[in-house]
Amino acid sequence: PYIVFFSNIFAVMGLRSLFFMLVGFVNKFRFLKHGIAVLLSLVGLKLLIEQPLGKIGFQSWHFLMIIVFIIGTSIALSVIDPGPTND
Repeated sequence: PYIVFFSNIFAVMGLRSLFFMLVGFVNKFRFLKHGIAVLLSLVGLKLLIEQPLGKIGFQSWHFLMIIVFIIGTSIALSVIDPGPTND
């Protein structure tokens, strides 16, 4: 059920291909789920305050940079601190 839910959200954002890439990485990177949660929260917030953001000059590429930063940071943190292993 989570895959269907998040797939629909990413499709709305126009990031369906990114979603399928992320599904393969969710179990490999410890903090990726948290990064996606933050990302989805920001998408909701952006939808709520889109008008004021447009008035101050916030453009789509700004949000794209935020997306790249959040995903990159969550992957980098997962690489730095992979957590416990099952060896």
